Amino acid sequence: MNASLLEKLDNLPASPGCYLFKDHDGKVIYVGKALSLRSRVRSYFGRSGDSRAFIPLLDDLLGDVEVLLTGNEKEALILENTLIKKHRPRFNVMLRDDKAFIHLRLDSTQPYPRLEIIRRPRAGDSASTFGPYSSAASIRETLRIVNRHFQLRTCSDAELRNRSRPCLEHMIGRCPAPCVYEVPVEQYAQSVREVQLFLGGKGDELTSKLAARMQSASAEERFEEAARVRDQLRAVERSLERQRVVQDGSVERDIFGVHRSGPHLAIAVLLVRQGRLTDAQTFHFTKQEFPTEELLSSFLGLYYDGGASIPRQLLLPLAFDGMQALRDWLADRSGRAVQLLVPQRGEKLRVVEMANANAEQAAKEELSRGDDLEDTLARLERKLGLSRPPRIIECYDISNFQGTESVGSGVCFVDGRPDKSRYRRYRIRRVEGQDDFAMLYEVLTRRLRKGKATGELPDLLVIDGGKGQLNVALAALRDCEVPGLDVISLAKSRPLDQAQIVEGSATHSPERVFLPNIKDPIVLKQNTSELFLLTRLRDEAHRFAITYHRKLRDRRTLRSALEEIPGIGAARRRALLKRFGSVKGVREASAEELTGVSGISLALAERIAAILKGDKLHNAPYT
Repeated sequence: MNASLLEKLDNLPASPGCYLFKDHDGKVIYVGKALSLRSRVRSYFGRSGDSRAFIPLLDDLLGDVEVLLTGNEKEALILENTLIKKHRPRFNVMLRDDKAFIHLRLDSTQPYPRLEIIRRPRAGDSASTFGPYSSAASIRETLRIVNRHFQLRTCSDAELRNRSRPCLEHMIGRCPAPCVYEVPVEQYAQSVREVQLFLGGKGDELTSKLAARMQSASAEERFEEAARVRDQLRAVERSLERQRVVQDGSVERDIFGVHRSGPHLAIAVLLVRQGRLTDAQTFHFTKQEFPTEELLSSFLGLYYDGGASIPRQLLLPLAFDGMQALRDWLADRSGRAVQLLVPQRGEKLRVVEMANANAEQAAKEELSRGDDLEDTLARLERKLGLSRPPRIIECYDISNFQGTESVGSGVCFVDGRPDKSRYRRYRIRRVEGQDDFAMLYEVLTRRLRKGKATGELPDLLVIDGGKGQLNVALAALRDCEVPGLDVISLAKSRPLDQAQIVEGSATHSPERVFLPNIKDPIVLKQNTSELFLLTRLRDEAHRFAITYHRKLRDRRTLRSALEEIPGIGAARRRALLKRFGSVKGVREASAEELTGVSGISLALAERIAAILKGDKLHNAPYT
C-alpha cells in the first residue's frame, strides 16, 4: 500500500458518512457506510486473525479511499443508496432497477374504479395500493381472478367516457359495461369493496361475506346470482389454499433469509400479510467479497428505496451495524413505526430459518445453472472455433418499414443472462432508403469505434442474418481496425418449399451459424443449450429493435395527425406535448382534459380526440 494512502487512513475522521474504495484507475469498487468512518475503514486493514475473503484483494485492487461526511447515520444510509446506484460498484449488491416491483392501484373515490398497474406508489395518493408483486406472472394471475370473478372495468378513463358500445369483456360476462349502461353505483361499489378485501389479504372476512350472499340469494331463489357468487367463493378459497399460514395475522412482516457460498450470495424475501405468505422472491449476487452483514444492510436500503412496500415488521437472519438508522429511515418513509428483529427462538426464528432454507435452495439451483453455463460456453467456444469463452456476447439487428424510421439495436448477455444496462438503441443517420446492409454497417462502426476508445468490447459479436450480414460485420471490424474479435452470424429457421420436404422430415430449415472464411454454415444440434443461448440473444435483439422502431413510428404518425388537424399549429402542438408529456399521453387524453391546454377550446378538443382515437397505428408489418 502506498504511503499517501496510509497517511489518508491515519487521518480519517471518527464521524458518520460513506466511504468509497477505488481501484488504481480511480473506478469505485465498493461503497459502504459507517457511524465512525475511522473505525470502519481501518478495520479492513487489521490483519491479525482476519480471514475475511476480500482482505487479500485490497493490496492488489485498492488505489484510493474517498470519504463523504454526513450529519448522522441515517443520512449516511440514504447517501449509500444514491452512491451505489450512481457508481454500480463491483463488490456491492445491485438491484437491477425498481421495475422489479409492481403494484396495483384502486381509486375508490371514482364512481366506477378500475385496477391500474403501477411501478411505484405516488406520495400522498389517497387511492389504495396493493403489492408489491414480484413478477408479471403473479400479477397476471391476480388480475385474472379479479377480472373473472369481481368484474371491475379494465378500460382506461378516456375509453370509459367516450365508448359508444360495450367491449368484448362485457360480451363474455366479465364487465358490467358502465361505459355504456347505467350500472348502479352501489352495486359496483360492492365489487370494489370485495376486491379490496381480496387484495388486502382479508380472505376470511371476504369468504364469510360471499358465503352469506350466496345463502341469501339461494333462499330468495335468485339461483343464477347464487351460482355466480359460489364461483367467486371457490376462486377465493383456491387462492387462499395456496398461501400458507405462517404466523399471527395481526402484523405485516417481511422475512429475510441469506445463504452464502463463497462469493455467491442469495437473499430470499418472504412477504407475509394477514398471517399468510402472499409472495416470495429470491435475489442472487455474484463476486461479493465483502461481509454478509454489510451486503444485507446495503440490500435492504436498495430494496425499500426501489419501491417495495414497507411492512410493520422485518425479521432478519443476522444483526448488522446501522440497524437503528435503517429503522428510523423506514419509519420516515412509511409514516409509522417499523420493527427490525433478529429472532433467537420460537416461531419467528422458525420462519427466518424457512427463509434461509429458501435462499439456500435457490442458491443451489443458481449455482447448478452456472455450472451448466460454463459447459455451454465451453461447447460454443469449441464448436465455433472461438478464441476465448464467450462470457460477454453482443447481438445486433436492424428494423425498418420501407426504409422509414430505421433503427438498430444492440443487446448484451453476460454469462448467459441479459444485462440491460448494456443494451443500446441506434437511430440510422447516414443511410436513406431500404439498405439493411448499409444500416448494419453504420450501427456496427459506431459501436466498434466507441468500444475501441473505451476498451469495452465483447468476447463475441453475433449478427442477425446470413453470410451477407457477416461480411458487413467483417468489413466494419477491418475499417475500425479492431482485430481479434470473434464474430458470427445466425440465420433464422425458415419454412422449406414443398419440393424440399420429404415425408416425415422437418418442414423448416435448421438455425444456421455462419463463420468467417468458411463457406458452409454450421448447424448446431437442436434443443441444445448453446443453440438456445444464441437464439435467445437473437430474438431479444429483434424484440428490442422492433419496440424502438414502433415507438418512433407511432410518434411520427401522431405528430403527422396533429399537423393535419385544422386549428393546430406549431405552438399548440408544443403546448399539448408539454402538458401530456408524450404523444401517447395526448392520444389517451379526454376532450375535457385537452381543454386544459391554453388555446384549446372544447370544440377543438373534441375534434382532436375524435381524429387521434381513429388512428390505426399498428397495422403495418415490421422487419
